[in-house]
Amino acid sequence: MIDMRESMTAKMCSFARAYHSNHARQKIFDDYLAYDMMGKEEYEEVGMILQNTFGITQSPLQTDFSGKLTYPLIDHYLTPILLSRIAYAETELMNFANKHGKSQYVICGAGMDTFAFRNPNTDIRIFELDHPDTQRYKMEKIQKLEWTIPQNVQYVPIDFSKHDLVETLKDAGFDPLVPTYFAILGVTYYLTLPVFEETIQKIAALSIPGNKIVFDYPDETTFGENPVERVYRLTQATESLGEQMKQGLEFADVKAALGRHHFSVEAHLNPERIQNAYFANRTDGQKAFENIHLILANKEEGTV
Repeated sequence: MIDMRESMTAKMCSFARAYHSNHARQKIFDDYLAYDMMGKEEYEEVGMILQNTFGITQSPLQTDFSGKLTYPLIDHYLTPILLSRIAYAETELMNFANKHGKSQYVICGAGMDTFAFRNPNTDIRIFELDHPDTQRYKMEKIQKLEWTIPQNVQYVPIDFSKHDLVETLKDAGFDPLVPTYFAILGVTYYLTLPVFEETIQKIAALSIPGNKIVFDYPDETTFGENPVERVYRLTQATESLGEQMKQGLEFADVKAALGRHHFSVEAHLNPERIQNAYFANRTDGQKAFENIHLILANKEEGTV
């Protein structure tokens, strides 16, 4: 059975990636290792939880996994967020690495991310940061699969509520003088802006000019008086799974928080731009989420 101490939202992400890779005809992003990482038993168990969580009219609760029931729900409530953000993040990562050559990639809250095993560029040194329990769980999965961990990958256990990001990364061999790309995906939903800004401040302390941060965030309409049905349903679903969304953010506030630590917004993909980039001309009806934005921020030249 699933240990619910493990992040259910991380498992939702893994499930969505695995399902999309195996079944989608028009792929937004192909994480072809996600299903192997999960395994059939966990894949079906998470799928069953999701079909009950998002199956608004299902009664009684389902006790067996049914792709026929689950997949339309996932495409409506999860895939548009989870796949577009990782597609964007990894595309910009490869652009960054191609520009700089030797570089570092720091994944904050890596979960079951498989990039380390899909990465063709050995010039990228990867630091996966996550809670010690989550990393232990992931290591067990990797060992069971008998995957060889690439030499350019460093798994860094960290409890973000207790450990200092700067010192933890430096102790793991992170080099502050090497160009670095930081990914913080699926995190701002569960933090207030001041708490998230503390992370930006830590990253700024590790960054040279030209370093980048990529992240997503829900906007101020998330908890408005008349939220879109699937936006409201997703906030309720994550709360029922033990991870409550805190607030929606305004772009001006996000931009100001970045600016206070000498990061400028290089790219801001609002829902319309995400729709045009990843969902235009699709035949399966998937659409960009109405309240989700993507940010790529750049450490400004001449700042330390």
